[in-house]
Amino acid sequence: MASSVTQDNQAYGMLSDRTRKRMVERLRQAGVQDERVLSAMSEVPRHLFVDQALATRAYDDVSLPIGHAQTISQPLTVAKMTEILLAGRKPGKVLEIGTGCGYQTAVLLKTGAEVYSIERLGALLDKARRNLRAAKLVHARLVHGDGHFGLAEAAPFEGIIMTAAARNIPEALVEQLAEGGRLIMPVGETEQYLWLLEKTAQGLQKTRLDPVKFVPLLPGRN
Repeated sequence: MASSVTQDNQAYGMLSDRTRKRMVERLRQAGVQDERVLSAMSEVPRHLFVDQALATRAYDDVSLPIGHAQTISQPLTVAKMTEILLAGRKPGKVLEIGTGCGYQTAVLLKTGAEVYSIERLGALLDKARRNLRAAKLVHARLVHGDGHFGLAEAAPFEGIIMTAAARNIPEALVEQLAEGGRLIMPVGETEQYLWLLEKTAQGLQKTRLDPVKFVPLLPGRN
């Protein structure tokens, strides 16, 4: 006999299409315009990436706890960061720093990106793998490691996206960015801002964007 959790998952899965569509409409109203991003957000079942007890809040525009003192970012943050990363170009090869529960990974995959993702917490990486399998998205290369150092063996990357706030911009990530590539990441401690870095033939262009609130990027791996 199926467990009550499995039955709840199936029941909520049947309802999620409508709530996902409403979420996407809110994203449009908030200014997200890239149809690739909106389509990806409409296709990824966010309720599979949060604990069952929080599934009914999965499509609200809020961040939610995913265990291990980490969170899944609110949908608008995911959409905006993805839109900025991909604006005016093909997705290409993307490095994600901070796999978390795998939701941002899933959205990137749905845009057509070739995704490499690093997570320092082994237990959380295992959870991301399970979540991505449940969503039938298994093509990301997931790595257990320290995001400060990037993934030199797979570089260069057309895009790098960080989902935790660093004190400073890691030099290794700048080095692993392809010419013409973009890095988007939150920087700061008490005050955090989203930064966009673009590597050009003339050098690195830095643009400070909106204030944000992310968990800190920590060193090492567990």
